[in-house]
Order: sequence, then C-alpha cells, then structure tokens
Amino acid sequence: MKKIDKSVADAYFRARNIVVIICLIIGGLASFGVVAFAESLVNVTFMGMPFHYYMGAQGAVATFVILLFVNAIVSDRIDKKFGIDEEQNTRIGAGKALDH
Repeated sequence: MKKIDKSVADAYFRARNIVVIICLIIGGLASFGVVAFAESLVNVTFMGMPFHYYMGAQGAVATFVILLFVNAIVSDRIDKKFGIDEEQNTRIGAGKALDH
C-alpha cells in the first residue's frame, strides 16, 4: 500500500469530521430541537398536522434516513477527492493477512 502524506490524511479526516458533526447537529435539531420548541410550533402545520407532532411521529425518522443517504453520498465524494478507491483497496488486500 502506498504511504499517505500526513497533511493529506489530516485534511481527509477533517473533512470527514465536519460531515459527521453537521449530521449530528441536524439530527439533534430534528429530535431534541423540535421537542424543545414544541409549544411555539403548535400553530405550524405540516401535511395537515401540527409540526411538532409530525416530527415526533415520523419526521425525525425520515430525517435520519435522509441523513444516512446524504452522508453516504458526501463520504463517497470526499473519498474520491482524496484518491481513496474502495475497489482498489479490496483488490490489494484480498487474501492477504495483516503483518503485525
């Protein structure tokens, strides 16, 4: 396997961490944020029901599923940007034991 420069590895993990932090913030707002402001969201309706009720019933779950797909797409783009190819890694590591 080729060696990766430390600055490139740091930039890769910084980009991945930013994506994870953004997903956690959005997930937190979808679950805890709506509950915290439920009383002020009573007058807001979504699909014929109060917004806070919709988010508690199914909106938060839908948000998390969408976040999973978005995270996968963004992660693939970050991997391509930094030259990480999963297929090549699989071919290189196929059938080889790790040297410890």
